[in-house]
Amino acid sequence: MRATTLLADILGMKHTRVEAVAFDEEGVVADVAPTTTIPRCSVCFCRVDAGYDGRERSWRHLDLAGMRLVLRYRLRRVDCPRCGVVVELVPWAEPGSWFTRDFEEHVAYLAQTTDKTTVVNLMRVAWRTVGSIVQRVVDRFRPGDPLDGLKQIGIDELSYRRHHEYITVVIDHEAQRVVWARPGKDAATLGEFFKELGPERCKQLEAVTIDMSAAYIKAVTEASTQATMIFDRFHVQRLAQEAVDAVRRAEVRETKGTDEAKVLKRTRFILLKNPWNLNHLEEQKLAELQRTNKPIYRAYLLKEGLAAILDGLDVDAARRKLGDWIRWAKLSRLEPFKKLAHTVEDHFEGILAYIPLRLNNGRTEGTNGKIRTLTRRSYGFHSASNLIALIFLCCSGIALQPILKFTPSRRR
Repeated sequence: MRATTLLADILGMKHTRVEAVAFDEEGVVADVAPTTTIPRCSVCFCRVDAGYDGRERSWRHLDLAGMRLVLRYRLRRVDCPRCGVVVELVPWAEPGSWFTRDFEEHVAYLAQTTDKTTVVNLMRVAWRTVGSIVQRVVDRFRPGDPLDGLKQIGIDELSYRRHHEYITVVIDHEAQRVVWARPGKDAATLGEFFKELGPERCKQLEAVTIDMSAAYIKAVTEASTQATMIFDRFHVQRLAQEAVDAVRRAEVRETKGTDEAKVLKRTRFILLKNPWNLNHLEEQKLAELQRTNKPIYRAYLLKEGLAAILDGLDVDAARRKLGDWIRWAKLSRLEPFKKLAHTVEDHFEGILAYIPLRLNNGRTEGTNGKIRTLTRRSYGFHSASNLIALIFLCCSGIALQPILKFTPSRRR
């Protein structure tokens, strides 16, 4: 069997023929060419008879037996009547890329499944190059327009680069995937999402889950007035937990240097736990706290009271109870809960909207946790565009497989 025929079988590329094989100081160089004689425009894919000029070009392919494999071809420029002078379309690579499609998809698969060091060392490319490869693969594999058919969405921000920079992420609750992401976390950033969504699709939105960010509230209110705005239940409960801890710390400061202060320091996690998760010893400590420190125990009851209201299923009953809770918090003589009462009062309807729909940002927070894992195993990102590309690769429903070639057996 000729070497060119053998290599063609190994490559397994459609519409590609191998014309020659040679070695250089880095590995194997294969001269290839499309099987079609008439070139096609790389923009509109139409056949173009009029040639313009050509220049030798090389593309990195998957390694062959541990050696670097490069495909080489004299890439022609064509004079397309529609697109002007552009390079011709080749069957093994995307226009403008220096890597074959097989190489890019294998790199993207590794980026989905493993860490930065493994990808860089195994594929012998820079991490910055991996980012641009991932962007091209995402553009190639994302099905249609991800913004079509959106009805229930979740919006949250994510910090990167040591909390100095942010990106805004939009999740489709029904499809359970990321559909949009951009650098920034202000109203203008989210406004870009609604601008891309367009007036007609904005009218189709039924519910939007967000935290209590004034910027996000402003953007959602201006763009989609009919959508139900739901303030994340767990964000509200976290504010109550922070208020409880603020009361505990204040009591510790007042009793500093006493045995009581030492006891109160050890109650932090007991106060933040759900009642059904307390063991017998923790229940005893909580009962003792009821007797020895009324302010902290009152704060604990306020926190649990708010959680119980959000657990309810009757909106009208929850409306009455939440109003009573606000009055109770204002009269509690606990400054953190007085402040929280005003916050709940300002966002009253959005908090109650959770009860009938049971939508929250739990999925969004879960996705953010996955994104933080991606950031850690990549040792951070200097470019938001590369991070966003990796988010779409791993969190938008793209399923990749390693590139494996199976050559059919030949008859002798």
